[in-house]
Amino acid sequence: MPLSATPPPSSSPGPQDVLDFWFGDSMARDWPSDNRSALWFGGGAEQDTLIRERFGALVEQALDGGLVDWEQQVHERLALVLLLDQFTRNVHRGQPRAFAGDGRAQRLVMHTLARGQNEDLPRVARVFLYMPLMHAESPALQDECVLRFQTLHRTSPPELQATLAGNLRFAEQHSDIVQRFGRFPHRNAALGRANTPEEDAFLKDGPRFGQ
Repeated sequence: MPLSATPPPSSSPGPQDVLDFWFGDSMARDWPSDNRSALWFGGGAEQDTLIRERFGALVEQALDGGLVDWEQQVHERLALVLLLDQFTRNVHRGQPRAFAGDGRAQRLVMHTLARGQNEDLPRVARVFLYMPLMHAESPALQDECVLRFQTLHRTSPPELQATLAGNLRFAEQHSDIVQRFGRFPHRNAALGRANTPEEDAFLKDGPRFGQ
């Protein structure tokens, strides 16, 4: 999908603009009719610039504790989670601020799960609702993440089984790393953290993720 396929909003973007940009038609279909992998997982300077220009101001508001009114309804809360967990990594790639929204995003996710509101979302939205747990440097939240992806995979229709099995595999890999180190070693450089000798060895050939 070309990164420019979704036209920019004509006014200041709101929650629906965030959802439309990220999910396309999938909020109504359970899964998108087009392949959005390049947008979701591709990264790169072009995508970073696009998201920064279109949504950078909202990202900064979210990181500074704003957009509290977005927390009330589950779809708007999902849009806020995307700003805090996904768009931050484009707007502030390789910088400490890329991770500054993680804690708030994780709290919003757990709030949603505690109320069972994840079941009100299409499957593709649940994938990205659970992503902040996959990004968490917390063994307990990683356990929760794996559990949620196991359930999502087990209850998905046959045509989504292979895709969601891949998401589950990534969740398990993230969890294994945090269970072993208590954090993500590949994040140390951006956060100014010193590697342990074991982490140095792991970073030579261990699995790596975007940020």
